[in-house]
Amino acid sequence: MNFLKPSFSNALNSPSLRRKKSSLVGGRRNGGGRVAGKSWQGLVRIFLVWLVLVGGMVALGFRLYDLQILKGEEYRQKAVLQQQFNLRPYVPRRSIIDANNNVVATDQLIYELYIHPIMLTESIEEMAARLVDVFPDKNVNDFIQLLNTRNTGVLISRALTENQAEKVRSWSLGGVDLEKRYARFYPQDHLLADVLGYVDGDHQGQAGLEYSNSDLLERDLSSPEIRAMVQVKKNARGQILPVTLPEGVARLDDLSLKLTVDSRLQRAVRDRLRVQMDQFKAKKGAVIVLDAQTGGILALACEPTYNPNRYFLYDFALFKNWSVTDTYEPGSTFKPINVAIALDEGVVTPTSYVSDPAQVTIDGWPIANASRTGLGTVSLTRAMDVSSNTAMIDIMRRMTRSRYYERLEALGINERMGLDLPFEGVGFLKSKEVFTARDIEMAVSSFGQGLSLTPMKLAQLHGAIANGGKLITPHVVEGLVDAQGEIKVYPDIEETQVFQESSADAVVKMMESVVKNGTGAAAHIDGYNIGGKTGTAQKHDGRGRYSATARITSFVSIFPTDDPRYVVLAVIDEPQGDSLFGSTVAAPVVKDVMKSLISLKGIPPSHVSSNN
Repeated sequence: MNFLKPSFSNALNSPSLRRKKSSLVGGRRNGGGRVAGKSWQGLVRIFLVWLVLVGGMVALGFRLYDLQILKGEEYRQKAVLQQQFNLRPYVPRRSIIDANNNVVATDQLIYELYIHPIMLTESIEEMAARLVDVFPDKNVNDFIQLLNTRNTGVLISRALTENQAEKVRSWSLGGVDLEKRYARFYPQDHLLADVLGYVDGDHQGQAGLEYSNSDLLERDLSSPEIRAMVQVKKNARGQILPVTLPEGVARLDDLSLKLTVDSRLQRAVRDRLRVQMDQFKAKKGAVIVLDAQTGGILALACEPTYNPNRYFLYDFALFKNWSVTDTYEPGSTFKPINVAIALDEGVVTPTSYVSDPAQVTIDGWPIANASRTGLGTVSLTRAMDVSSNTAMIDIMRRMTRSRYYERLEALGINERMGLDLPFEGVGFLKSKEVFTARDIEMAVSSFGQGLSLTPMKLAQLHGAIANGGKLITPHVVEGLVDAQGEIKVYPDIEETQVFQESSADAVVKMMESVVKNGTGAAAHIDGYNIGGKTGTAQKHDGRGRYSATARITSFVSIFPTDDPRYVVLAVIDEPQGDSLFGSTVAAPVVKDVMKSLISLKGIPPSHVSSNN
């Protein structure tokens, strides 16, 4: 068996077998190296991926730290600015209606039209032709010239109506901008300008009731925050999110501001005043119609006036109501007031007789009647008929200076009445020391000179004569009314007894005689008992003296005298021409206004006319 060992041993040690063995051994060694290399490369890849992920997380963490911690407040504020904004909601002013519930002031939607020539998709000539279709009162050349003034932002109009805006929208052109806004609109144009005033481009009242009654015209919403600013949120498209609107922001009441003014009477008054102003080429004029029983002003017209829809075209001086703001010396229209004082004080009675010389001298000053004549001794009523200055001096000198001054003060001549119209003027009454120092002050005051007041104050005083002695605050606001016409808010109206009822009634009868038998005959209307008083006062020349030519003519009436209700006052400043007196210039205006009152109010005659 041993003979096989050498062969096997030799076979194992043969060169070929050694080569195969060596090859096998080497092959296992080389293959293991490749496997190990691949594993190492995999680990490197994994490490790199891990490193990238970790680095990304670190960078992301740092970025988040930077955004949220370091710059968090800055970006939060930017986000708030983008997502939220303060909105002042448009809250329309309340409408104003007249005594007959006709709308005389309201808010309406209008548009501003801008053209940007640099962005137009058609020629300027073509655009001008389109604009003429919207504004037929203008021509193509006007618009061509306007559009060539600048490349962008050419303002065409600030007040397009909805119909005009619809035409513009139908063009669907680039370079055309319509901006929506609200504006105050006065359907009657100039008719009530002296009462209403106007609202400017910022929707703020600047004159008349729009200014003085802003607290009633501006709606009071449910909270101060809503009345001021509302904070809302927007979505990504910039649209307001409705859920962010506070409750009640769109809840408006249905109240309107109702006036005592009757637009029908107002038109008749203004038209008649204009005719007289043109005839006498007067500087200015005013007519007031007052309900003496309530203090309500039924008509109030001043000339010249303005259109509140286009207030920017007028002189600023026209925006004040001069019958409320300006004072003047009333002249003889103040005589009935003085007679009422004298009757109250008991220095005369309705049947008294007084002295009426042609002229008297007081403290060295000669004072004469306008007629330059006197009637000697006349009744108190006859003294009123002829408007005697010297008779009035005789009456008032029967009182002490001090007491007369106290009675004038009690009338509130140098105090505000508390009107609901703005910029009320204050009358002038000299100090008690000056007034009581000499007789001349009492003398000139007895016939309405030496003191001043506004036309509205004079109307109030005559209202007190008409209503039995009660001084009632004149007003144009009746109150806030709802859609059913029920008054919800009443104005505060003061009432003070300043004359005895018997004295006031006696003066009314004397004024009736003035129209029937005296200087007020121009105001007579057949069938009606009318009281009146003329006034022709000199004007100061601005240098402490009276002008030789300038005068103010006036006439005041109480109508009807058998049941006194209405006071009509006309004042016309500096008329030109001949025969310039209250009886010739102002009385005819008052007469026609009373005729309008008769027609509109259905006032029955006092008696059967002599013509019938």
